[in-house]
Amino acid sequence: MDEVGRGCLFGPVFAGAVVLELPSANRLLQEGLMDSKLLSARRREALVPLIERESKAWGLGQSSAREIDLLGIRSATELAMLRALQRLPHRPQMVLVDGNLPLRPWLGEQRSIVAGDRHSPAIAAASVIAKQSRDALIKRLSRRFPGYGLERHVGYGTAQHREALCDLGPSALHRRSFLRRLLG
Repeated sequence: MDEVGRGCLFGPVFAGAVVLELPSANRLLQEGLMDSKLLSARRREALVPLIERESKAWGLGQSSAREIDLLGIRSATELAMLRALQRLPHRPQMVLVDGNLPLRPWLGEQRSIVAGDRHSPAIAAASVIAKQSRDALIKRLSRRFPGYGLERHVGYGTAQHREALCDLGPSALHRRSFLRRLLG
């Protein structure tokens, strides 16, 4: 599993969970699967249907900006991860989590892997489907919340986004807990 959008100022944090068998993992690697941050949006988009077809199972979960503000980003991220795992048809025997922190609420076997999206095809696949899904949602939301440039930065704290926040103030989907430091 992997998460995306953890450091954004706007919108939910997403998590992806992907179950891959070795032959499928190898086919996806041959198709160019790697860490979603190293892939173009076009390449990620092309990989999503391949990941969906090749995976034994996959699931997405999210936690809203409100949940992030109420629970804190780590707990909200863990909630998104649990939601992604709950969408799998069967409980996995082992969960590989990208990063150095364990998924605290998960009672089953797990292993945290630093830079896991570079070392595990399943984590890389989870990062791709989560990134594409979150980006697509934020781009749709950009029409509802014009003026912030969400269609370009998908909620990250770019200079353009920070300037728009100073001009327009936060929207209903901005993470207030993240903005306290930014806007004072």
